[in-house]
Amino acid sequence: MSDHDIIVLGAGAAGMMCAAVAGQRGRRVLLADHADAPGKKILISGGGRCNFTNIHTAPDRYLSANPHFAKSALGRYGARDFLALVERYGIAWHEKTLGQLFCDGSAKQIVAMLVEECDKGCVTMALGQSVTDIGHGDGLYRVRLGDREHRAPALVLATGGPSIPKLGATGFAYDVARRFGLSIVQPRPALVPFTLGPEEALFQSLSGVSADVEVRWGKTRFREAALFTHRGLSGPAMLQISSYWQHRTAICVDFLPNRAAGWLIEAKRERPRVTLRKLLTEALPERLADALLSRLDMHGELGAQSDKVLRRMEAQIAAWPFTPSGTEGYAKAEVTVGGIATAGLSSRTMEAVKVPGLYAIGEAVDVTGWLGGYNFQWAWASGWAAGQAV
Repeated sequence: MSDHDIIVLGAGAAGMMCAAVAGQRGRRVLLADHADAPGKKILISGGGRCNFTNIHTAPDRYLSANPHFAKSALGRYGARDFLALVERYGIAWHEKTLGQLFCDGSAKQIVAMLVEECDKGCVTMALGQSVTDIGHGDGLYRVRLGDREHRAPALVLATGGPSIPKLGATGFAYDVARRFGLSIVQPRPALVPFTLGPEEALFQSLSGVSADVEVRWGKTRFREAALFTHRGLSGPAMLQISSYWQHRTAICVDFLPNRAAGWLIEAKRERPRVTLRKLLTEALPERLADALLSRLDMHGELGAQSDKVLRRMEAQIAAWPFTPSGTEGYAKAEVTVGGIATAGLSSRTMEAVKVPGLYAIGEAVDVTGWLGGYNFQWAWASGWAAGQAV
């Protein structure tokens, strides 16, 4: 005899969503977490205001070994569906750049909403209790929390990935998944600042300077702000490209993405006596302009330069290479790329294909969104899909 229909491990965004949906369908749900309060990662997100979704959510804004996997869940529970829930609770919100939706007030409102949704589903919460053992037999999953064993025919892994370990994040979900024969796509930090080596000390000296750039790696490109730090490169553009970047490869930065090809030659015709420094400081922070100029071999007025030299300057400014020495790792990563392989899961229900009753949702799965509310939307969508199915 089981004491629950479902045990959900992880009281974060995906876990609470799944528990609430299943509970409101009449399922007896136990929601467990080693943290003493639910939604800790939600509370620190978006500077404490929670960038809870993105109205431009689409499957092509997610990284996965199977780029089609996220389509089903995102298609059945979209940004508008979560926004409707937020509005039902009277939570005021606003749109920032690029479709990002934030609370006007505090991320605490989103956590409180999810807790109330769980209450409506009569979800039992077991917080501040670590899992000491997991087993399976006779069609039941056995989860030991402290000195008490709980049993249920369904187990949902919603404990996320190892990013932000100071909040207690670990690779726990991967360990459990492996125990039940699921494979793992090699996890790595994502949405994370880059570090630069000593050869780029010139740019590390620009700590605090930011500029609107386009950054490219392979065929992937992002146009947003970049920020120089004492350790390397950060800001939205760099965090975005970090999810795609592979070690020991270069990224290319276009410091003047608004300029059409030939802009320097045109400037020479219109303002032959102007210097490149003058043009760069008109468009970029002075410290950044001077750092670039110290690496560009050009002196004097534009009128004294050949078109060939000007084209070379343009090309350098438009594709400035940086080869990061690495990233700041899981400690500063907002999410994790990789995780439980989607090949072993149903895209409709999130259930393990060969392990009946075992589900994986949210960041624990090999589905990683762009910066800007996409990862929360995956948490809501995958949690909803599993909650409907368990």
